[in-house]
Amino acid sequence: MTDPSTLPSPRPGNTSEHTLNTRQGALTYTASAQWQLIYENEKPVAELFHVAYQLSDRPSSNRPLTFVFNGGPGAASAYLHMGALGPQRVYFHSDGSLPKPPVRVVDNPETWLSFTDLVFIDPVGTGFSRRLPNLEEKAQVQEHAAEPSPEKAAESKPEKKFWEVEQDLNTLGQFIQNYLSSHHRWLSPLFIAGESYGGFRVAKLTRKLQEDFGIGLCGAILISPVMEFELLFGTDYTLTGWATAVPSMAASALHHGRVAATDMAAHTARAETFARQTLIPFLAMGATAPEATCQAVYQQLAELTGLPLSVVQRHRGRLDISVFARELLRDQETILGLYDASVTALDPFPDRLLHEGTDPTLEGIDRLFTGAINSHLRHTLGVETPLTYHLLNFEVFKAWGFNPGHDLKQGFAGSVDDLRVGMTLNPHLQVAISHGLFDLVTPYFCSSWLTDLMVLHPTLQPNLSLSCFRGGHMFYTWDESRQRWYGEMQSFYQRVVS
Repeated sequence: MTDPSTLPSPRPGNTSEHTLNTRQGALTYTASAQWQLIYENEKPVAELFHVAYQLSDRPSSNRPLTFVFNGGPGAASAYLHMGALGPQRVYFHSDGSLPKPPVRVVDNPETWLSFTDLVFIDPVGTGFSRRLPNLEEKAQVQEHAAEPSPEKAAESKPEKKFWEVEQDLNTLGQFIQNYLSSHHRWLSPLFIAGESYGGFRVAKLTRKLQEDFGIGLCGAILISPVMEFELLFGTDYTLTGWATAVPSMAASALHHGRVAATDMAAHTARAETFARQTLIPFLAMGATAPEATCQAVYQQLAELTGLPLSVVQRHRGRLDISVFARELLRDQETILGLYDASVTALDPFPDRLLHEGTDPTLEGIDRLFTGAINSHLRHTLGVETPLTYHLLNFEVFKAWGFNPGHDLKQGFAGSVDDLRVGMTLNPHLQVAISHGLFDLVTPYFCSSWLTDLMVLHPTLQPNLSLSCFRGGHMFYTWDESRQRWYGEMQSFYQRVVS
């Protein structure tokens, strides 16, 4: 039997009091930045870092409580934390474009804290969350004093056991369960929110939290989610992936003035109809498509996406998002962002055949969120730790295991079946999906496509909603979109809780 005195305690965090002035009045709140132990066979194996916010002057028992995480896999929660939901956020220009250095952190009047308590969770290997060294590793370190400290040893060893679908979900489920117990929040209205791969997590957790952890949710919020990976990639033999990004390409082309249309809603609606009714059947014809049909489809696709007809012809109507991002403004030696195609950057290698630069909407924002979250945690919230905050850990991303060990299915990972089961197990569960129009990586049309194919019972259909906003993957960096989203989500919570 394990001696409790030998078990580690979580790292010391910090709790602090703050006030935020909003249009609705002052919010006085408690911020608690802490580590929570994760157990396996009653032995601690990891510690998850999290930041919790709750209002100081209102009873917490009947307040909604929302657990928030990002995706990647390998992304910390800093993007939602410091981009839209937390009481402070990174400053962007009003259209979501990046300001020059230094980083600015400003008060966030659109913080969701006005209608829900918040807990931002960093999965293992992201943020300050780490796997704990086991007894054998500790013994080796003590035996060889010249070797790295236990802290260094823990960080240098792979944490791959946590980097796969089921273990990740179980770790999050255990965290939520333990948090509800230690903070006496089992009777609170409970919500989960996740962005990108975090939306994949949310869809699966709507089922798993009920079946494996006894947790009933009031609401699930999927932000720029990927729910079925098969829809993101097209090949010569799988066709749907070539269609799902076309409406986002069309929206981006209109934004940059490369199409004749002026009405965004009408133009994207035409692109959606074309993708469903024309492009997929055409691609399915393969080599049997008559030449006249080919040229007609290519012409339509060029008119919708703003690309030169020669580019569409060269790729036979199969437009990869990287091709679109490189070619739309190539005459200006300018590339588009993949995560937000409204964002442009100079092409560092305009004379090369293929684009060899980085994505301005992923690597470009790292300096902002890294500076903001480190300042917020270490200065504003008073967290003292020598750990590096891993904003986006590519080691996690590269090592991620998508195939659950007990699942014999082959192919791409998916989560829509779990969402359907979750909504059926709990017919009161409300689901809100939000996307940015200019996101090429997780296009809004994927979610639209999937929700049409879910064949929900008529009584459940009103429980699921889909909204689109101007902007990209992180559409909330646009002031207008963040403010509109805040209003929609405030109404969503009020409707669900009431």
